[in-house]
Order: sequence, then structure tokens, then C-alpha cells
Amino acid sequence: MEPWEYEARLPLEVELSDSDPEAIYSEERETRRSYMTEAKNEFGVVGLGRMGGNLALQALEKDLRVVGFTREGAPDEMLGAGLVEIRSLEGFKAQLSPQRAVFVYIPAGPAVDQLLDDLAAQLDAGDILVDCGNSYWGDSIRRHRRLKEQGIHFVDLGTSGGIEGARNGACFMAGGEQEPISRIEPILRELAVEGGYVHAGPPGAGHFTKLVHNGIEFGMLQAIGEGVDLLERYRDDLDVAEVLRCYRHGSVIRSWLIDLMEEAYRSNGGSEKIPAYVEDTGEVNWLVNDALHMEVPIPVISQSVMQLLASRDDAKCWARSIAMMRHGFGGHVYGPDEATVRERRQGRIGGFVN
Repeated sequence: MEPWEYEARLPLEVELSDSDPEAIYSEERETRRSYMTEAKNEFGVVGLGRMGGNLALQALEKDLRVVGFTREGAPDEMLGAGLVEIRSLEGFKAQLSPQRAVFVYIPAGPAVDQLLDDLAAQLDAGDILVDCGNSYWGDSIRRHRRLKEQGIHFVDLGTSGGIEGARNGACFMAGGEQEPISRIEPILRELAVEGGYVHAGPPGAGHFTKLVHNGIEFGMLQAIGEGVDLLERYRDDLDVAEVLRCYRHGSVIRSWLIDLMEEAYRSNGGSEKIPAYVEDTGEVNWLVNDALHMEVPIPVISQSVMQLLASRDDAKCWARSIAMMRHGFGGHVYGPDEATVRERRQGRIGGFVN
């Protein structure tokens, strides 16, 4: 069976009324494995770090053949699991059969362009390069156009779920034309959690949907962080870890992020020991810029980015400037002032009057 015939042979409908859903999911997974065996159950990986390496280990455990390259040399654990290591990019052509698929797991930036060009020079027309990093979707559209002129397919693959997802089942958002998608889709479905795969659209769509995902993530992180801040500042001492535990069970806000928050809060004995400086790789900045071009208001996501920037500002020159102007027009004192605090807390006697 040709790789692109895979999708056409999948069942179009599944009757749920008289069947056990778990049995149906199990049967569908076995069907995908059968089709994958008939198509291609091998792929290459460049970058065997936290994401690429753990994805390779998951694939090897599921009897997929993985050919890997990394500058530092493959770890013994991967070699022991069956990874086929190559010492140069030329090895992909020798170790993989056409239509080859090579997954790229390196940080976004100019290095991605250089690596794609180097790989394209070693591969044949019709082979597929898959960018699995957090590249900007506009860059992915440009890379698709450039590689297409060389006869190389390009797929932009947003990957979520972190290290745990790469190791045990990830979430994939793919962007690309149907032919290369059909070749790699059986592999992606096998390495994803149940339901954790989508062919989001044409080239660029995979990285755009992952970028939106990252923006949503930032908004959620900010909201959870603010909530924990409120819990810690309540008038009476609260068992914050126990409150977070409770949130995890049955509440509207239960989520993996709440799970991680409780785990980290307990293991660190609260938040006081954690530096307040929050670093990030800048993807959501791109999304805020995109929203301005698209004229789509995203106040929560935008403010979450501003809060990250504020976390890094030890100098707080802006605050000093405000203090200087307030001192100039109103004689307001510099620094903390008990009288001002008392007025802020006691100045209003009653509440709002209708």
C-alpha cells in the first residue's frame, strides 16, 4: 500500500451505540498499527535532547525504527533501545527508504534554516522534512515555499505535552499538504495520546495553532499565579497546598497546570524560595504582534506577556519615574509611608451607593 493510501482506508464512521468505547479505541489503534506497518514505520530525528530524545524512546518502545543524529552522540539508553545512530546527515539517505521523513527537534531560529538546507541537499525529491520546534508560522510558510522548489516536502508540527508527552504520548498539530501528511500521520497518531493529533490545515497552520496554544497557556499560567498569590495573602493562614489539591478534584479549574502547581508547591514548601524572575523564549510576543496585525483583541494573553517582562525588572525605572512625578505635583513621599497606607485603607467609610 502506498503511504498516501493510508487515510483512504481508515473507517469513515464508528457505531458507538451498542459498542464499548474502550474496545473501539483499542481496535482503532490496532488498525492504525496495521496500516502503519503496510506503509512506513520508520523515521529520522535530528536533535536527541529532551523532546526529540524522549519521542525517539517512545517510538522505539512501540517498535518503530528510528534513525537519529545529534552532534553530541546518542545516549547509551537510546542505543540500547534500538536507535540507529548516524554520524552525519548523509546517513539518513542510506538508512531510510523513500519516501523519507526526518523530524527536526532544535530550537527556533536561523539554525533551523541552515539545517533544513543541509538536509535537503542530502535527500531526494519527495522526501519530507518536519519542523517539530516552536518556529514562527510565517517562517514555516516561507520554508515550505523554498523547499518545494527543491522538490522537498515540508510539514510544520506543533508539539505539546512537554517532556512527559514526548515520552508517553504527545499532542501534535500538523500543517502541510496532504501527501506528506499522509506519509507521517500514522506515526504521529501512534506517538500521540488518544485524540491528540490534528491536521490543522495547510503549511503554517501547525505552528500557528501551537502558537495560539502557547498564548492560551500563558493566560492560564498568569491566572493560576494570581490565584495562588491571593491564597497566600488571605487574612488568615490557609493550607494552600491542600486548597490546590482540592481544586484538582471536580472543580471547574482542574487541569494539568493545577496538578503541577500543587506538586511544586508541596515539594518546595511554598513559593518563597523560588526566584520571581520568569524567563521565556518569546513565542507569545509573536502572537501579540500577530493579533495587532489581525486586529483581534487579546487582552489576557497580552497582559500575561507584560507580567513576564515585569518579573525581570529589578531596577523598576518606570516606578521611580512615577514616584518623581507624584512627588512633584502632590508632594507625595518617596518610599513606604505609614500615613499614606492608613489613608488608603481607611479613607473610604462605606461602599458603593445605588
